Amino acid sequence: MLLAKKIAIVTGGARGIGRAIAIRFAQEGCITVIADVRADEAAETLAQVSSTGSEGLFAQCDVSASPQVRSMVDRVIKQFGRIDILVNDAAISPPERSFVDITEEQWDNVLAVNLKGVFLCCQAVVPHMKEQRYGKIVNVGSVGAIAPSKTIADYCVAKSGVLMLTQCLALEFAEHNICVNALLPGITRTDFHDAIRPKGLPKDRYFASLGKTVPLGRVADPQDIADVALFLASDLSRYVTGDRILASGGLTR
Repeated sequence: MLLAKKIAIVTGGARGIGRAIAIRFAQEGCITVIADVRADEAAETLAQVSSTGSEGLFAQCDVSASPQVRSMVDRVIKQFGRIDILVNDAAISPPERSFVDITEEQWDNVLAVNLKGVFLCCQAVVPHMKEQRYGKIVNVGSVGAIAPSKTIADYCVAKSGVLMLTQCLALEFAEHNICVNALLPGITRTDFHDAIRPKGLPKDRYFASLGKTVPLGRVADPQDIADVALFLASDLSRYVTGDRILASGGLTR
């Protein structure tokens, strides 16, 4: 098993890509902590994690709130003694609108979760990884980090920030054997798109239409992204740090 006896925190693990990552890690023997604000959906994920035979834990946490992040990390250390892997997947999706229509509150909320949350979680976990001289951090960004959009500027800016933060952390902590990489998914079949899917358009038709814009001819399933996350979290990627992997089916814009 690729992650046997490893301890991982997956933020945003209650649903979507985060859920798929949590389950995939569990299948590889990982003890997986699901850090999310959604208790009901996290319970469903935890049940699927447990069904693999691996141990799981739900830690309710708003990643944009530093006290909650510190409490969550302290709980994991107290219960398991170490943190080997951090996957920063928690994010919110804003509705499509013109840049001039983005309110200050909306801007602050998107950056608080999608960028500040990554900062807070990394800052809380890195000291423990330094002490054990081992760590894998996977920051889930988006193809939007490198492809501008005229309708979700706040989201793209936050994800672009995640990419630069990834590179900065990789450079600083490489000497401590901590690998930090960014995973940039393309269009993925999750509820994340509910904020921008046209009202009344069924999900299957919506994703089928989007799939026609992807070179591989379909949108991603969450499992497609989870497999790439597994590579970055495992020792298969032991000589990879400060990098970004596009999991977009060939879509770059």
